[in-house]
Amino acid sequence: MKILMILPEFEEGGVERHVLWLSTELSALGHSVWIATAGGRLETMLPPEIRVLHLPVHRKNPATAGFCALRLAALCRTEGIDLLHAHSRVPAWIAWWTSRISGKPWVFTAHACYSRNAGLFPIRFSDGAICVSETVRAHLKGLFPSNSLVIPNGIPEMEERWLPQNKGNEYRFLFVGRLTRLKGLHVLLEAFAMLKEGTWVLNILGDGPQRQELEEMVKSLDLVGKVRFHGFRDDVGRWMAEADCFLFPSLDEGMPLTLMQAIRVGIPVLASRIEPVVELVGRDDVLLPAGDVSAWSNRLAEVLNGDWLPPCFDPDLVPSARQMAQRTLEFLSDVSGL
Repeated sequence: MKILMILPEFEEGGVERHVLWLSTELSALGHSVWIATAGGRLETMLPPEIRVLHLPVHRKNPATAGFCALRLAALCRTEGIDLLHAHSRVPAWIAWWTSRISGKPWVFTAHACYSRNAGLFPIRFSDGAICVSETVRAHLKGLFPSNSLVIPNGIPEMEERWLPQNKGNEYRFLFVGRLTRLKGLHVLLEAFAMLKEGTWVLNILGDGPQRQELEEMVKSLDLVGKVRFHGFRDDVGRWMAEADCFLFPSLDEGMPLTLMQAIRVGIPVLASRIEPVVELVGRDDVLLPAGDVSAWSNRLAEVLNGDWLPPCFDPDLVPSARQMAQRTLEFLSDVSGL
């Protein structure tokens, strides 16, 4: 098959990682993949045979979206594209218009519990829709075409493995994610500020629009030196293998990729009690209320005092990227008739 992916940008984030891993696996299975995006640093991780077309597909502007649709329809004709695959809401509009111009089928993947508004209007006109979790499908019920299903996110094999070991007196917590409000890092910082004792450090991997605000928050809470920002890293597995506990305080998610990576590595986890996490791990008794600073602070204190052992979840709960790609390919083949 010849598949054209459309996503806003290719910087760090769950949608970007999903497209990176899905495209890589589809290419490894012998299919041709094009990616239309405004660009970003994750492009460097794509296999060389995947072709990238830089277009302003991230802009919420009808004229710009129309321009992109015309460019992509021309690409469909010249390259013989079989199917369009849109990720996120603006790309859905562009894929819909490109499909109307070129006659090519298109599908949409819903990665999050989007606000139910006019921005989702094109989805019902897609030839098929994929949800990354049952939580997302339930939230968006009634907005999808009849041909829709859930295909959980999958991740590449993780070479690193966490093993309990004596790493010294300093207990090392780890957060990985895009620095936005929904990731709940501000809740963690407030929770750590409430701790009265304990020797610990919180390493933060990732970047995003809230970074400056969070760095100022660290200063105001007198956590400088205890909380360390490391920015975007491409060696997340190593950090997970060397930390003592992975923290996942998200307030909302579609299906959390960084948590899936942590589970695969085998590191103990403290995570929010939100529906996609419960769906992933199959239990809620060891999860913490999302956004509850006191609950998080109390549990962190218990961990540091040795009164609570964070759980390690079964790595077999997490699908592989190859499994995700194979299921997606079956669906795309059915939609395109190939």
